[in-house]
Amino acid sequence: MTKPFKPLATTDAWALAVQLLVRWLDNHERVDALLDSLPRTLGRAERGRCQHLLFGAVRHLGRIEAVFTPLLARPPRSTVKAVLLIAGYELIEGGADGHVARVVHHAVEQTKTLASAPEAKLVNAVVRKIATALAAQKEPGKLAHFSELAAYYSHPEWMVKRWLAQFGAEATRSLLDWNQKPAPVYARWRPKNRVPEGDDATLLAPTAWKDFYEVQSGSWPRIEALIADSTLFLQDPATRHAVELLAPKAGETVLDVCAAPGGKSLALADAMGAGRVVAIDLPGPRIERLKQNLSRVTGVDVALVQGDIVQAEREGLFKQHALPEAYDAVLLDVPCSNTGVMRHRVDVKWRLQIADFAKHARQQGDLLSSAARFVAPGGRLVYSTCSLDEEENEGVIKLFLSKTSGRYKIEAKHISRPWVDGHDGASVFVLRKSTG
Repeated sequence: MTKPFKPLATTDAWALAVQLLVRWLDNHERVDALLDSLPRTLGRAERGRCQHLLFGAVRHLGRIEAVFTPLLARPPRSTVKAVLLIAGYELIEGGADGHVARVVHHAVEQTKTLASAPEAKLVNAVVRKIATALAAQKEPGKLAHFSELAAYYSHPEWMVKRWLAQFGAEATRSLLDWNQKPAPVYARWRPKNRVPEGDDATLLAPTAWKDFYEVQSGSWPRIEALIADSTLFLQDPATRHAVELLAPKAGETVLDVCAAPGGKSLALADAMGAGRVVAIDLPGPRIERLKQNLSRVTGVDVALVQGDIVQAEREGLFKQHALPEAYDAVLLDVPCSNTGVMRHRVDVKWRLQIADFAKHARQQGDLLSSAARFVAPGGRLVYSTCSLDEEENEGVIKLFLSKTSGRYKIEAKHISRPWVDGHDGASVFVLRKSTG
């Protein structure tokens, strides 16, 4: 049952982070939706600090909760639990001399306002013990049991066990450690044959990936201006693989399926320079962002179709919009488990269930079969996920190839591993349709 909440009349990032965390604990609201609910009047610095604290507490929830749960005679109210989790994250994050004392004092003072004076006394005692316990912890050894890895790196045990079987001990530990670190902000520089110059060059650090830059802290006013004039687009470098492997050419007609929020549609158009991109996705709140991003396209004809690709052929959806029913290339970036992007989507690991992988794979298979109906003879079909799981990648492709009886063949593929590639995880398969 969803619990009502009373918004705090505050602009204090710490108190707001507690409020959002309470809603996450009680109502299981998605973290990104919670951040969207912050007051629009909140300053940039306070908004960033609130996000930092909320993300950190959710990332490390398992480790912190395992420390303070044995210290309490009964479960605390959600507000007190949120205070303990955020204070625990600040302790993990560390700081200069006197950091522990400052964390304790601040948590106690906040609890007096957010909860009650008696609960502030409890927080005072418990946070001190959390600090001692965390300081005594050591990173698990090479032969650590999956339950020990799960506790220290704050991941569900079943997930760690599954990754150990799929990736092995060393890679799993690297992935767990990767997921626990805050993600840098990356942006794609859109103007062709140009690079950032002058002051912009100091705000955007070059990366190993062409046209992608790491946004430096303290530069947001200028970055927002560059985004507003369509020079920059915030995007992780992992997204480039689907577009690069599709290799769209000038003059082609390309279909982008499951297109919202539109980052890949925009990248396709930028790569083409001329031609047509048709973007299709289900009606819903993400369509507005898709419209906004398509409005940034120049030189390429774009069309937006709101509908279900699975029903598109039966309902004659493309005919209704006077659009082609066969495309030179089709990009299908499917909904998935998000196991490759857990740095950004910090609550995914707590929402996922082991049965979700099979459910995702069934939906992905349906989407792939439906998208394939719109590929022209000899055309390319790219299947893309931000999942690391074989069941959602190789498993889906293998079943599709079996069902299509030789009409498609794998022409290329690329699997991004975050701990190897240094950016989000992604899996991309290029399928070529026969000409017969």
